[in-house]
Amino acid sequence: MGQPSSLEISRASELKPIEDVAGEMGLGSHLLEQYGRGVAKVDLAAIEDLADRPKAKYVVVSAVTPTPLGEGKTTTTIGLGQGLNRTGRRAVIAIRQPSLGPTLGIKGGAAGGGHSQVVPMERLNLHLTGDMHAVTAAHNLLAAMVDDHLFRGNALGLEPADVSWRRVLDVDDRVLRNIVVGLGSRTDGTPRQTGFDITAASEVMATLALSTSLRDLRERLGRIVVGYTRRPEQRPVTAEELHAAGTMTVLLRDALKPNLLQTLENTPALVHCGPFGNIATGNSSVVADLIGIHAGDYLVTEAGFGADMGAERFFNLKCRVSGLVPDAAVLVTTVRALKVHSGRHKVVAGRPLPTELMAENPDDVLAGANNLRKQIGNIRLHGVTPVVAINAFPTDHPSEHDAIRRVAEEAGVRCALSTHFAEGGRGATELAEAVAEAADEPGGFRFLYSLDAGLRKKIETIATQVYGADGVDYAPAAAGALDLYERRGWGGLPICVAKTHLSLSSDPSLRGAPTGWRLPVREVRASVGAGFIYPICGDMRTMPGLGSDPAAAHIDIDDHGDTVGLF
Repeated sequence: MGQPSSLEISRASELKPIEDVAGEMGLGSHLLEQYGRGVAKVDLAAIEDLADRPKAKYVVVSAVTPTPLGEGKTTTTIGLGQGLNRTGRRAVIAIRQPSLGPTLGIKGGAAGGGHSQVVPMERLNLHLTGDMHAVTAAHNLLAAMVDDHLFRGNALGLEPADVSWRRVLDVDDRVLRNIVVGLGSRTDGTPRQTGFDITAASEVMATLALSTSLRDLRERLGRIVVGYTRRPEQRPVTAEELHAAGTMTVLLRDALKPNLLQTLENTPALVHCGPFGNIATGNSSVVADLIGIHAGDYLVTEAGFGADMGAERFFNLKCRVSGLVPDAAVLVTTVRALKVHSGRHKVVAGRPLPTELMAENPDDVLAGANNLRKQIGNIRLHGVTPVVAINAFPTDHPSEHDAIRRVAEEAGVRCALSTHFAEGGRGATELAEAVAEAADEPGGFRFLYSLDAGLRKKIETIATQVYGADGVDYAPAAAGALDLYERRGWGGLPICVAKTHLSLSSDPSLRGAPTGWRLPVREVRASVGAGFIYPICGDMRTMPGLGSDPAAAHIDIDDHGDTVGLF
């Protein structure tokens, strides 16, 4: 018999009644809406109900620049929560909801893994409470109303070629990236070119994640810009003008409530929203954190991809909206990631790791350590104390862990080994103690830039200080968009740079901490509803395609009606 799969471990777990989990957080049953065994939605009235309770220590989990296979931020977040509980500290975790696209594609499930999972694992990875579908419906309603407006005379004067609002679907489907709609008879609509993005890339998803209340959500949805009128005016046309925002809010009313689950060791887990980390905020919702911050001694949340991506957005976008201040940050690294950042090894998503990557070689670890050093610096830029977490794999060697510890010591930060995947909370107690010490240090949190700075200044600050670029080059279309946005009064919005997550640069092939390069901004878009401007750098895919051997090809139902092949 081999080791049990994550799904088998999940099924063997003993779940507490979800109302008991909520009770440990101070949430009464009147705040819960149960969705079957082990899942409930939490009413937003909980924010006010818990407001008089002490604030928890606020910890964000980030990482070095990941390899195509990821380095285990979610398992570390879950393991750390369990480890804090093991050391006598009450913890709550907050993570994003998985998208069906990656779950059924290359990545597989996103509920953690091994003995550090959120359960029930199947429910979490497949539909949960339907929030993704609500986002899809709200987004596509607006798309339908845009096309209906064009068909019925276009009273607002929308330029069809400048309609920026595409459609979304929560499945990887490359053939939908670019399509033509309105073909057929005259009554089938106005023909124009458009396309689909994945639901996690929708501005509605980012808006939901950054909203602080139902009223705030309603106002943000009304500000969404779907396109512009004809030149030279180029006036933005909004969802409010199309009379779509009200219905969109109704469709999203229940989706705004965070989902409550638990880990394998019964640590409370708030699972809510799933904006992509390379083109959106990459963080779970503000409302989940506003509840969790008063529900324990520690609130541990995760920011997508490396510290240059999700953590930077956590600090400069999410914390601006929530008003919460982080007390510490965990920087997850692995031996294999630093070896890949040495430039001496190649890892391809969906393929086995090369055997030479597993050979004992601390020199390769040290050769890739500049990425770790730079990401430590990126967290310190924001006045937050980082803790390096070595996510240990069975193929690692002690000398390689020692190499990482040496790099952390030279940088003056704490470092802890964590075996949470194999041992659950027991394997994360060293990390828990290090995080608790870091969170007790006096804080000096600061934003990277002032909102009063111009859009170009904000972009260039992120590029030079966080990514290590020598400067920024704007394509003519990008420069024109920035000028237009400034004229429209959007210059005070924060920045969310859309770039590859596989490098500190905009080139996914550049490993480590590249120098001597400039950030190319080819396009700039405005997410006015979500509340940020996003420059697009490089070739960004907003609708993934299935690989040659997707996870969806291995999932099935057995003779007992149970799911097999998931994760």
